[in-house]
Amino acid sequence: MAGSNAEQLALDGLAPRKRRRKVPAQRVPAEHNPIAQVILDVQATQLGATFDYLVQSKDDEVAQPGVRVRVRFGHQLLFGFIWQRVASSSAPPSALRYIERVVSPQVAVSAQNRADITDIAHAYGGTRANILRMAVPPRVARVDVEQQLVIGRFAIGASDAMKQSLQTWCDEQFDMLDRSYDRVGQIRASIAAHTSSAYVWNVLPGVLRWAHDAAWTLVEALLVGKSGVMVLPDMRHVLDLVEVLQGAGLRRFAPTKATHGSWDGDFAVLGAALPPEERYRAFQAVASGQIRCVIGTRAVMYAPVEGSAVFAIMDDNAYQNADGFMPYAHARGVLRLRARNHHGTFIDFSAVRSPISQWEIQDESHEGNSVCGISVEVRGLRTVTQEQSPWIRWLNHEELVRLADPAIGARVPHTAVAVILRALKLGPVLLSIPREGAHDVLCCGKCHHQARCNRCTGPLNGNIHDGHVPHCQWCGAAAVDWSCANCGNESMRVLRVGAQGTAAELKGLFRHVPIVVSTPSQPRGVVRDIVDKPQIVIATPGAEPRVRPVGRATDPSRMRAQSSYQAVAILDAWASLYAFGVDARIDTLTDWMHASSLCLPRTQGGQVMLIGETDPVLAQSLMLWDSGVLAQQELKDREATALPPFVAAACVWGNRDAVMNTMNEIGALAGDYALMEINGEDVPGLLGPVSIAPPRNIAARQLEGTHDRVRAIVRVRVQARDELALRLRSSIAKHMATRNPKELHFKMDPKDLM
Repeated sequence: MAGSNAEQLALDGLAPRKRRRKVPAQRVPAEHNPIAQVILDVQATQLGATFDYLVQSKDDEVAQPGVRVRVRFGHQLLFGFIWQRVASSSAPPSALRYIERVVSPQVAVSAQNRADITDIAHAYGGTRANILRMAVPPRVARVDVEQQLVIGRFAIGASDAMKQSLQTWCDEQFDMLDRSYDRVGQIRASIAAHTSSAYVWNVLPGVLRWAHDAAWTLVEALLVGKSGVMVLPDMRHVLDLVEVLQGAGLRRFAPTKATHGSWDGDFAVLGAALPPEERYRAFQAVASGQIRCVIGTRAVMYAPVEGSAVFAIMDDNAYQNADGFMPYAHARGVLRLRARNHHGTFIDFSAVRSPISQWEIQDESHEGNSVCGISVEVRGLRTVTQEQSPWIRWLNHEELVRLADPAIGARVPHTAVAVILRALKLGPVLLSIPREGAHDVLCCGKCHHQARCNRCTGPLNGNIHDGHVPHCQWCGAAAVDWSCANCGNESMRVLRVGAQGTAAELKGLFRHVPIVVSTPSQPRGVVRDIVDKPQIVIATPGAEPRVRPVGRATDPSRMRAQSSYQAVAILDAWASLYAFGVDARIDTLTDWMHASSLCLPRTQGGQVMLIGETDPVLAQSLMLWDSGVLAQQELKDREATALPPFVAAACVWGNRDAVMNTMNEIGALAGDYALMEINGEDVPGLLGPVSIAPPRNIAARQLEGTHDRVRAIVRVRVQARDELALRLRSSIAKHMATRNPKELHFKMDPKDLM
């Protein structure tokens, strides 16, 4: 056994198996359209094009456009989606690889949705992979198997009895709406037709009034065989609409009582905050056609509905409607674009009309672009608005002097205290305070109006001591030889804006009265609802509790519609004078109207008090319950200063050298975007650059090039918006392809220019 011929002894059956060399399996391409153009799950802009792969003959039937696949890219295995199948490729045959695996034979992205995603990517300067990341949730294999069983077991569609019940509910709602709004019949005809249309719907005041109006449009769409999609600003609004839809007779998509554990329903809730399995299950139900009505937060704007549909949004001006990832698409623009592609109906529900909505309904001669166009106004009849809105009073200094109030300088004057005490004998009272937090603002030293740039009307910021000159936060211009546009004064002062300690202050005013505090920062958090009994509720905008009736437990949607605050007091109205942002006045009025909607109507003794000094246009809009007053004033101001929506804008930020190089490449420094004509005058297209703070997260702060960060705004004609998005995308792709480590980002249609 010694020597080179020695062998290791082994017991019978335990000897090592002789391994054969693996021979690669022979792959045969499909006979028809063997080339699959695949969108890779890679977010880099320079890799946003399709890549060609071969389809094996054995995968010919399952490798259809829209399915999820696994492919080899370089030395990595990546997920992707087949975008289309073609007969040939421009790539050399030696460079083509086969698709490694078809992950699921179910089509996740239909042809219609692929067209939508392509148009959305072009409109916002992103790639199709950017949109797919938000539009298609991660796959859960078990849900795919369940979905196949569900489609075979349940008949898609409502029963005749359910349709009759929904039709009766819809007819009753239509009669009520027709007596309250103008042009409701026109909306009903548009939903039944298969042509593109757009409406701006200003909802009437009242608890959940907006939810009943929106539910009618969704149910009306279902009854005529269409789909319904609605984007809401937060989950509180989603839950409110869920209750109303259930009260109308629709069932939420949920597990059935059957032993096999399948899910069924008439409408689904879809959003990024849902658990992965639940979100994917709802997505598959909508994509397969099992569910034709879907509501939720901004992720719903990509809901995979087919054919003509109703695309609706609530409070289009809310911050939550803009995506937080590249390409930062906005829900309003996406829904507007999809309504046009699907020959459907776009409806913008809001208590306060946004400037772009006012622009769309005011000027029917303007030329739009892919995300805006002409809309029809729907508003409440004047007599109905007066009856259903509370009695709104503006208790400013002038009014308090007229009333001879003994506590004019107090935060809560004597007149307001008397109203609150009378209301507390009947039920709860809401005190709305500004959002928490504090910041310094520059204002006129004489009239205390916010100090604004004489060049572009942007807010000024900076240290005015030790000879420092303030700078504009929009265009970066130094405020040299500054004078107040309101009074002509040339001096400034620093004012600290904030709201703290309201509960402790009120305890001394209203002794032995229960006080509930509802804010996101307090230990209890946001209080969802309260009992209808005498108590004071202090809440920030968006955190106002609903009033729950006592002793009744059926039909919650109808109960809550009858429960309101006896009185609402809006404190610290003066803080609105120093709010930052282009949409500051619009956002402030939105907060005030939402709080006022929770009050009883004037016919039942409801009263709202706006306490403090504020912009007269804001106060007038609230008292008349007509947001068009403010919207028209906003348009006048923006036309004079060449701001959106009269122009299209993009915000570019990052390293100074990278930003300025991009500005040069797209023609914003010396090219065709350097100047634009507004009302016969040439105005600069570029605002900035302005220095901005480093990123908040520590990891990003360590990246190269984040120490000298700037932001610039590019303005172009509305018709050139889509071209601007493509130029910016090309510049970003070039920047990333060269592996430049310097930070560079851009966003189309920014809500704020700061």
